Amino acid sequence: LYGVIKAGAAYLPLEPTYPRERLALLLEDARPALVLSGAGLAELLPAGARVELLEPGAPEGAPRAPETAAAGAGLAYVIYTSGSTGRPKGVMVPHAGIRNRLLWMQAAYGLDATDRVLQKTPFSFDVSVWELFWPLLAGACLVVARPEGHRDSAYLAELIGRERITTVHFVPSMLRAFLEEPDLSGCSSLR
Repeated sequence: LYGVIKAGAAYLPLEPTYPRERLALLLEDARPALVLSGAGLAELLPAGARVELLEPGAPEGAPRAPETAAAGAGLAYVIYTSGSTGRPKGVMVPHAGIRNRLLWMQAAYGLDATDRVLQKTPFSFDVSVWELFWPLLAGACLVVARPEGHRDSAYLAELIGRERITTVHFVPSMLRAFLEEPDLSGCSSLR
């Protein structure tokens, strides 16, 4: 996602746990120029999608990252609604929207280089945007939870303690489940 934004492109998160029909609908509607995928996920995509497989690590002699082409009014990402009221709709968010949100959060909460932010939200939800990009703005450390880890409050409590997380976001239902965990004593690093 960092590379896509840095290159001035926009991203469309495709959740591997989505049914194939939903993935096909999103790809048909958004018509992305390219799908970046790991080898294990490419077979989940509908036939005809232009897929580039990503391999871990940078090849030797990899070119330097380009200067950013991102601009305020330019599209940064598209996230689709759940479709609970009908067909899912793509919400297009410009770079200025991300920038405004991050600057507001930084002014309100003031992360710094001593902070450790937990990224646990699937990329298909907009909360993931600030989890991923806010630490970069402030020089904080980003700690990435395992896939589906956001659903396991015991795992999150252990991870928060082990990684000395200072900043985390919960939707109300998951916060309730998290606060009902029998032992949160290791979470004293949270601010």
